[in-house]
Amino acid sequence: MSDGGPLSTPEIIDQIELPIDSNQMLTEFSINLALQEDPRFDEVGPSGETLWFLHRSEPENVKSQPKFLIAENTNSYDDTKYSDYLTQMNAGVFDELEYAKLTKDANVKDVTISLIYPHVVSGTLPLSANLENLFPTAYESPRIRFTFVDGGSNEKFAGWVVREKKYVYGLKEWYQKNEVIPGSLIRIKQGKNPGEVIVSIGKKRSTREWVRTAAQTTEGKISFAMTQQIISTDFDERMTISITDFNQIENLWERYQNIPAEKLITNFVRELAKLNPQGHVHAQELYAAINFVKRVSPSYVLHLLENCADIEHLGDLYFRIKI
Repeated sequence: MSDGGPLSTPEIIDQIELPIDSNQMLTEFSINLALQEDPRFDEVGPSGETLWFLHRSEPENVKSQPKFLIAENTNSYDDTKYSDYLTQMNAGVFDELEYAKLTKDANVKDVTISLIYPHVVSGTLPLSANLENLFPTAYESPRIRFTFVDGGSNEKFAGWVVREKKYVYGLKEWYQKNEVIPGSLIRIKQGKNPGEVIVSIGKKRSTREWVRTAAQTTEGKISFAMTQQIISTDFDERMTISITDFNQIENLWERYQNIPAEKLITNFVRELAKLNPQGHVHAQELYAAINFVKRVSPSYVLHLLENCADIEHLGDLYFRIKI
């Protein structure tokens, strides 16, 4: 109830006017134990700091995983065989679904990431192994509250690390204010103060660019076209897909949930290939596009491409429909 923020144990003791005996440490230990056993409270402090928060006051997308981040139920496949392919993807691809296959680099202090649609619409970032070191950690707490800092304005706002599901929440309003779209490049670095993480976009002045644009057809399906759009951030050309109507695209998500990804792969390759004079599609472009209707990993997209009889690999992660 404290201005929407968590409280330390000494602050709680002071607020409830608990009589303190001569053993301050024992009193704090007793309060911590009581709160830990009470499901109404969450311990949300980073390592070395105990902070308590009312569970019911946490954002809904912290208490439960946003629907756009829930991965497609995939049949068992050998994802290790695609490790070499993943290294050929652009360096801006970070996906929490590939967490186990990437090496954590404790020395990383500054990362630029290209966002996919599920994270833009959810107001989140992936907590991949490459990014984990930039955010506060905890020994046991499933959810950790910290502070985002806007690298341009220095404005501060609350962020949450959701450790179990491997995502970071708290950026929805910031994305909207900065006109972030799928494919936008977001720079993330550790803040000057403990518990702070700086986020920024590359450029400030909007420019008109030819980019892939997602829309809904009259039949209620997703389609892609090359259109001129005003872009307000730096962006990855392979990952960028502009959206003219976010509500329209969000509604498409529900329409596609009962269609397995393997049933969509050929149509998506055809849809994207028509935008390229050579008629081929890069796996990274396909990964960004399919994630508009299904939450799938890069390696699963590669698996679908390799096992589709109608698609052939041209090399360097380029694919096309067989003639």
